Amino acid sequence: MSKVIAHSLFSDFDINLFKSGKHFKLYEKLGSHTIEVNGEKGTYFAVWAPTANAVSVVGDFNEWQSHEHQLNVRWDESGIWEGFIPNIGKGTLYKYNIHSNNFGIVTEKADPFAKYCEHPPKTASVVWEADYSWKDKKWMDTRESKNGLDRPYSVYEVHLGSWKRKKNNDFLSYEELSEDLVKYVKEMGFTHVEFMPIMEFPYDPSWGYQLTGYFAPTSRFGNPEEFKLLVDKLHQSGIGVILDWVPSHFPEDAHGLGFFDGSHLYEHPDRRKGYHPDWKSLIFNYGRNEVRAFLISNALFWLDQYHIDGLRVDAVASMLYLDYSREDGEWEPNMYGNNENLEAISFIRELNETVYGSFPGVQTIAEESTAFSGVSKPVSMGGLGFGMKWMMGWMHDTLEFFKKEPIYRKHHQNDITFSMTYAFTENFMLPFSHDEVVYGKQSLLYRMPGDEWQQFANLRLLYGYMFTHPGTNLIFMGGEFGQSSEWNYNQSLDWHLTQYDFHSGIQNLIKDLNKIYRTYPALYEKQFGEEGFQWIDYGDAENSVLTFIRKGHDEKNNLIIAANFTPVPRENYRIGVPKSGPLKEIFNSDAKKYGGTGSKNAGVKTEKKPWHSFEESFEITVPALGIVIFQ
Repeated sequence: MSKVIAHSLFSDFDINLFKSGKHFKLYEKLGSHTIEVNGEKGTYFAVWAPTANAVSVVGDFNEWQSHEHQLNVRWDESGIWEGFIPNIGKGTLYKYNIHSNNFGIVTEKADPFAKYCEHPPKTASVVWEADYSWKDKKWMDTRESKNGLDRPYSVYEVHLGSWKRKKNNDFLSYEELSEDLVKYVKEMGFTHVEFMPIMEFPYDPSWGYQLTGYFAPTSRFGNPEEFKLLVDKLHQSGIGVILDWVPSHFPEDAHGLGFFDGSHLYEHPDRRKGYHPDWKSLIFNYGRNEVRAFLISNALFWLDQYHIDGLRVDAVASMLYLDYSREDGEWEPNMYGNNENLEAISFIRELNETVYGSFPGVQTIAEESTAFSGVSKPVSMGGLGFGMKWMMGWMHDTLEFFKKEPIYRKHHQNDITFSMTYAFTENFMLPFSHDEVVYGKQSLLYRMPGDEWQQFANLRLLYGYMFTHPGTNLIFMGGEFGQSSEWNYNQSLDWHLTQYDFHSGIQNLIKDLNKIYRTYPALYEKQFGEEGFQWIDYGDAENSVLTFIRKGHDEKNNLIIAANFTPVPRENYRIGVPKSGPLKEIFNSDAKKYGGTGSKNAGVKTEKKPWHSFEESFEITVPALGIVIFQ
């Protein structure tokens, strides 16, 4: 049996960076790496376990015996154990057996830096070097121009395990998804996909939000090379890839990060800061240098090794506040006596500065549900440094408004216009995410009031309003064809619905809205600035009609939008405009191909009749529960 040979991939400089929390490529050093030492092939292992008094590599190569392959602790008090084991390589199963000097506790842990894991419910790490030849150079060379804040950003949120399944309910593989999903997303016209967490996780009902393998794409759908193929094919089709990333908490599973070396290594030792009561999970110790380096290295790993174009950071609000989901007495104020988690805020700022400094063509997006100031402002201006923030207030207010019977909407017009009072305080993304179609909330379609025709008309109106409201967009899978049931993580979407006209009509509508969003600069060039939006009239509550202008750099590209939130067509409806000339209807949600009645406005011209404080105006029909766009 080969024994452990002393070897290291760390320089003194690496160790100093690690201890100071500034080593952001730890995945090149820690974990398992197949290398050659003195002409002998094998695998180098390195793990951080400062409270250990012995660490062994156990695996299928030594019948999981803890006394066979003991690693050597470094002399520099870094807490890193390392060593080279000859004659083992790619595909080897392993864990770390850790004897703690804390009351002799023994833990057996998966490798925090493993690049591949066994298929759950099995929990071993797998030695793996992903040998892949990328073919996305064209995308990567031009990504910065396509991924900017002044570019179209229409996101299709996908749960890979339930987007589509085989007839026997088995998952589609990464390879199969690289054909089916890529073709579909391109056909629908989305600019980006966002994958709910694909890092390894043990428990399917967590949807991936309880991670144990931060550096490993889940083995449920294939190996790391096959996930790279999926990303590569998306890029070759001109589609950006965003990953859900979860630095806010992690599960207590025995093989995971919790109590790793018999001490609170990754989690904060104070339960008031280190335990999440909502999710019954552990919270990272953001004040510990080595933990910060672990998390930032992880973010950079996906951008570097997998060519990822953006990270949507989960549950940011839970990181920002010490009293998040806690009662009085369950949290302790910071040094200034308030509820902000200063260590987490410092970590988030460093994360964003590092990401943007290392990969200028990417975006970070915050799922943040509070009024915390400056989430998407640069760190240099006192912000958190994210590129965008989910507009949770808009999502909530809009869905509350739409579920009201149209006869009552005139009393609640302020609910649908209120978002414009704060729309430009952040770079907002408008999200209709997976969270809005689970736990008894119903599908978006079935939240709409009225008979079947009105429900679909309302949904068409909702999407039209979303795409013309300032900001970028996100739609959860199934929403693009009017999925009628709530999302179920354990089965395929109801694709059979697309054979019916109303559902295929929603699909056609989303295709066209995506095309319009990509084609007309007025919808994206100034999507985060007040100069890109102007109300014509937000006060016509009696008719439940809104009219507004979206503006780009060139005023000849400006768009006029009118939305009618009642089932009564508004005929001969007059709208004031700032300039004269003919107007072309480029979108009408009541078109027959969307499932509407087929109403349209042709031959529209302005006339010199003052209206809405403008000298010129024109008349159109705003269809029942419809939205129209004119250029």
